[in-house]
Amino acid sequence: MPFEDRVTGWNRLDMSNSSAEDQPTYGVERHSIDYVSSAERHGHVRDQGPFWFTINFQFMSVSLGFVGPAMGLSLGWTTLAAALGILVGTIFMAFHATQGPIMGLPQMVQSRAQFGYRGVILPLSATLVNFIGFNVVCALLIMGGLHDLFGWDRSAVLIGLGILSALLAFYGYDWMHRVVKLLFWTSMPLFTILSVAIAVGLVPHGPIRQLHFNGVAFGVEFATCASYNLQLAVYVSDYSRYLKRDTPAAQIVGYVFIGAISSAIWLIALGAWLTTRLGLADPMTAVNQAGNALFPRFGTIIAIDSVLLMFAMIAMTSYSGMLTLATLLDSLRPVTPTMTIRAILIGLITLVWVGATLAAGENAINALMLLLTVLLYLLVPWTAVNLVDYFFVRHGHYAIKDLFRADGIYGSWGWRGLLAYVLGWIVIAPFASLSGIYVGPFAKKMHGIDIAWLVSLATAGLVYYLASLSFSAESEQAAIAASEFELEGSLRTSSQAITLEESPRLEPQSVAIR
Repeated sequence: MPFEDRVTGWNRLDMSNSSAEDQPTYGVERHSIDYVSSAERHGHVRDQGPFWFTINFQFMSVSLGFVGPAMGLSLGWTTLAAALGILVGTIFMAFHATQGPIMGLPQMVQSRAQFGYRGVILPLSATLVNFIGFNVVCALLIMGGLHDLFGWDRSAVLIGLGILSALLAFYGYDWMHRVVKLLFWTSMPLFTILSVAIAVGLVPHGPIRQLHFNGVAFGVEFATCASYNLQLAVYVSDYSRYLKRDTPAAQIVGYVFIGAISSAIWLIALGAWLTTRLGLADPMTAVNQAGNALFPRFGTIIAIDSVLLMFAMIAMTSYSGMLTLATLLDSLRPVTPTMTIRAILIGLITLVWVGATLAAGENAINALMLLLTVLLYLLVPWTAVNLVDYFFVRHGHYAIKDLFRADGIYGSWGWRGLLAYVLGWIVIAPFASLSGIYVGPFAKKMHGIDIAWLVSLATAGLVYYLASLSFSAESEQAAIAASEFELEGSLRTSSQAITLEESPRLEPQSVAIR
């Protein structure tokens, strides 16, 4: 199939006089791994703040506040360590968001420039397993919480969760933004009331645990929280790629950064208070008890709202998992995006994570959290390579169409990216800290403090930068210019032709990237 027939797959482009920004999509999203043209861009950069704020506004953030106190760290020191960790980790995550508007592509498709058309399968595989594991953890938390609060059958909850999240993922980008925005406005008042009530002493609690500063616990809390938002890096630009191409980089980084850190720090501090004052080890139980102590059933309402927030995260992960799986398959054999393929891939991903949840059992969350730590180790060097390439090597200039050609300028195997990626893995071993499984020699000397992700990040980024010193950006300029004309110039020409003919609507031959 010719390249031009696969650039936007089955997408149809409305090029009437109304701007794309005034025409939100209320049906099923028409794009997947293909390029979003300038004429189809819509949305406001300011919405990125509430979006990423809401993503962290749920029980997984609350549970991070339990880490430090469990090791003897006081409320104040836990909050400080968490805040510093979140600030450091989110910096890297937020900068990935700039790639969406510039390239108009999902996050992992962009990685072909660093790893090659087929070499990208390596980070894609790690990303896909990470998505599955993340959904399993979320599902277990939801199933256990609803069973404990209302006695709901775990299997029934799981099946309903799988069907509804798959449906939302199928509808795609715009609908997920709408659902998350709705949850922002329902969640903010609830958690604000609870937090203010705690601050002014309206929520009763037991004796305060006598906790103090603990260097090891402080380091563990910091490292855990620093890695928290890094896990969002693999799909952050999936949810910014419809923004206008001229969106200022500083604005999108700022909105994503502020949104992602503020909710995480808020709920981590809340979690630290709950465990040190109420002496509970389960975040859903703690929130429910604190809220109900303020008003009857108030804690239950907050718990249900948090379940909905985690449901939205599962849908987002399934959606990005579909994009990742489509990219992986496309790297093996060209794939044309169709609605049928979209449904099949989302259905397949849903079946896998639902099946894995059933196989995991009710008490597997700790093991799965360790799995997510391992997968984070595998994804951190990808973050370093991707950011160094985008900001310091190619400076955001890519030949989009060549990302979808095995014989394009990026080749099948990107030796620079693969070398940096593998070395980023290797240096993790001495610093890794997986409680009960493996603790590296340097991690032992640091009493289990996990800085493996930081060492990997620095190593992979430096190796890739040094390997790229022999790279000449000028060698790609002709291909970039040809790509820009093919993707955008032809659409502008067609639009001008319509104006002359006074035709109200165009349905051009699609210009889809596979």
